[in-house]
Amino acid sequence: MPDSPTAPTASNAAHPPRQRRKEARPQELIDAALELFAEKGFAATRSEEVAARAGVAKGTLYLYYPSKEELLKAVISQRLSSEIEAVSEFARGYRGDCASLLREVYTEWWSRVFDSPTSAVFKLVITEVRNFPDIAAFYRAEVVEPATALVGEIVGRGIASGEFRAMDVRGAVMSLIFPMIMLCLHKHSLGACMPEVEMMDPHAFIRQHVEIVLNGLRGRA
Repeated sequence: MPDSPTAPTASNAAHPPRQRRKEARPQELIDAALELFAEKGFAATRSEEVAARAGVAKGTLYLYYPSKEELLKAVISQRLSSEIEAVSEFARGYRGDCASLLREVYTEWWSRVFDSPTSAVFKLVITEVRNFPDIAAFYRAEVVEPATALVGEIVGRGIASGEFRAMDVRGAVMSLIFPMIMLCLHKHSLGACMPEVEMMDPHAFIRQHVEIVLNGLRGRA
């Protein structure tokens, strides 16, 4: 006697394949856009190329993202803004010392960003955003301001508790952040076309960088 057809589960019945596919499309479009933007640059990438790589029609792309600029904003928001918010929430609830918190943020969050396609966003913004002021303003509001506020809060908390010495918080924040951005730029520029030109192991660099900065931040015993 042949096996009877498998009865649809409650989950499948509630979300048929076509509906599940439709729900996945925004993510597929964002992933395809980031890949192409990293490979070709934002200005050189055409919307139809993004649609083709995501396996949808160009008209479908415009249903979700009316312009290529809106698509890049979605990439920035999903790949960086949401991550920064998650780390900020973690930092607000952290009860350990500030040095340990900085280590956690850098070795975990920055390593995760570096290892993922998200690291290409920094190159996109730095190399092309000058010609797209609306995206520049969006990136500043969604990434620069919350990220500097996050790191500044940690440094300021350490100064207030006496763990860190008194110093210019903004300068300390820039010292912490800029080398990380440069690391991501290297990955998607010289590191992409000449993989053999490697400064050092990226994860070792991140760990060493945060230790160097922490030794400069700490107050004297």
